[in-house]
Amino acid sequence: MKKFGTIIAVTLALVSINSCKTKMTDVNPLLAASENPYGAPAFDKIKNEHYKPAFEAAITEGRAQIDSIVSNTEDPTFANTIEALEYSGRTLSNIGSIFFNLNEAATDSTMQALALEISPLLTEYSNDIMLNEKLFFRIKSVYDLRDSLGLTAEQSRLLEETYKGFVRNGANLTEEEKNKFREINKELSQLGLQFGQNVLAATNKFFIHIQDSAELAGLPAFVKEAGASEAKERSLEGWVFTLQNPSMGPFMQYSENRKLKEQLWKASNTKAFKDEFDNSTIVKRIAELRIQRANLLGFATHADYVLDVNMAKTAGTVNAFLANLLDKTLPYAKTEVAEIQKYANGLGFEGQLMPWDFSLYSEKYKNEKYAVNDELLKPYFKLENVQQAIFALADSLYGLKFTENKKIPVYHPDVVAYEVFDADGKFLSLLYMDFFPRASKRGGAWMTSFRDMYVQNGVEQRPFVSLVCNFTKPTENTPSLLTHYEFTTLLHEFGHALHGMLAQGTYPSLTGTNVSRDFVELPSQIMENWAVKKEFLASFAKHYQTGEAIPDELIEKIVAAKNYLSGYMNVRQLTYGINDMAWHSLTSVPAVDVEAFEKAAIKKTQILPAVDGTSFSVSFSHIFAGGYSAGYYSYKWAEVLEADAFSLFEEKGIFSKEVAGSFRENILSKGNLEDPAELYRKFRGRDPKPEALLEKFGMKK
Repeated sequence: MKKFGTIIAVTLALVSINSCKTKMTDVNPLLAASENPYGAPAFDKIKNEHYKPAFEAAITEGRAQIDSIVSNTEDPTFANTIEALEYSGRTLSNIGSIFFNLNEAATDSTMQALALEISPLLTEYSNDIMLNEKLFFRIKSVYDLRDSLGLTAEQSRLLEETYKGFVRNGANLTEEEKNKFREINKELSQLGLQFGQNVLAATNKFFIHIQDSAELAGLPAFVKEAGASEAKERSLEGWVFTLQNPSMGPFMQYSENRKLKEQLWKASNTKAFKDEFDNSTIVKRIAELRIQRANLLGFATHADYVLDVNMAKTAGTVNAFLANLLDKTLPYAKTEVAEIQKYANGLGFEGQLMPWDFSLYSEKYKNEKYAVNDELLKPYFKLENVQQAIFALADSLYGLKFTENKKIPVYHPDVVAYEVFDADGKFLSLLYMDFFPRASKRGGAWMTSFRDMYVQNGVEQRPFVSLVCNFTKPTENTPSLLTHYEFTTLLHEFGHALHGMLAQGTYPSLTGTNVSRDFVELPSQIMENWAVKKEFLASFAKHYQTGEAIPDELIEKIVAAKNYLSGYMNVRQLTYGINDMAWHSLTSVPAVDVEAFEKAAIKKTQILPAVDGTSFSVSFSHIFAGGYSAGYYSYKWAEVLEADAFSLFEEKGIFSKEVAGSFRENILSKGNLEDPAELYRKFRGRDPKPEALLEKFGMKK
């Protein structure tokens, strides 16, 4: 009777959902089958009022799918339990990908309020699945028989990851512990959203408005033009400079106005700190809740919990890795800073260089030593040319073709959609490219997906990949001209995009970029190497006005300067990684304030004077609002991998189809189908050499 009643309830629920869905499809594009090519999202039809009812309907549908698995009277099998679970909630996943990606790239106050409202519903839904005893019983039943089921390698991987995922999300906890676990996850989801919203609000609030041209001393024409364009957008006279990197970076690099630079630097380093958007309390609360969750699951710290499934495995390994790299690179960094200090003093600068002074004098020194600077290079890096060059590189290496399709709706006028095809003409992916900063977009650059790659019922669903950046905007008179750093950033993010677009496999949780945090940066960071390769630069870099090819001597200067300040930049990255590990290696949150904790954590990395009243932890979105908690080290970890991996390209040729084919086969297409260490060995034929990174930066003695 009980089983029969459950079956009836599930059937009624499914009928109700289908009826509701049919009724809502006329008005809600998030629930209707897309009529766009490849089933692309109907961004042109989606409105804010569609999100909440769509989430509610999709959650109801997802719950019914879980109930049907749990109430199945047949013995648990891989198909009726593990596969059924893997494919459940696809509607919810698609809606969530659209909403939360747009909340990062094209948000408004309504979306931000919705995010805070919807997040608890999703957390509850996730908790109800992960803490469902009957569901876990079925999963464990299949897992316990895994050696006798005759599963394929991919099926075995999915079973292993599913079982492990449930254990790591509280399936083995007592009922009392599960209730505590639910509350922790619910609060963490809210705090992470609030943290990000505070950072965006603080970033948008501050700007410098200049009306006296005398205060523009030192700024090249392209920086002045960008400042004037920003002012015009705000209906202001003069020039405006913001905390967005394309605005702030060049100002700090070239401005002779020390007072304004100090003001801008301090504003950037006090974002969401001791102001109306203060994240200090949120940071400590997030750290505390993460400790509590780790303890519930049997781990001493959040870092131990996170790293248990990464390549590094333990906090001890990561801390030793960071300490060793700091020990090797800090002397170089100190020497570089001392050289800049001496150079600045030689130009008449008095006293010790402060953080807001360093960019100006390091840029001057670079220009004098290598005769190369952004003002000289930018005319050769018109965004459209750079983009086509990267497409051509992907064609040369992997045979990919990119075709713009204006019939595919986009979520903002700045966005352009491309179809991506393989060498044999097979459709591989949609690629959305969104390049310019705006108030509705958070800072930084990232790759994400609106749909993962998977196969269901014999039908392959190809991915929808999005590449989001904040590059120098075009003005009335000048197209978007990238700095060499921005060019390198685009290569980096495009590497992530390749990882998503070239995905192969059956199950969505195992394909594309769904890999361990310290492996996911390998495909992105290896692409950065082409930014300083003469053969690649010479293939596309032309002056945007004259069409003149970039002179060989200028390319040689780019190559010669590739390791300029490499010690300083390495230590800067290590500072972030060490601070991250300090917050997440805690067994209890200390009483000291955020600023004091941060300064103590990074004391050994300090090579420029510390400035009281500042903190970057409160705006460190990677670790407090993103997925990099106890994971920021992965950038340096993956740099070791990519330095070793790229040495094979250098050995066989940077356009080698043989090496590229192996990299695609063993790394880019494999996702999480195998252990990342094994995938790397298949590509390289051995484990990575730790010294490869130091050799790349010319620090190996």
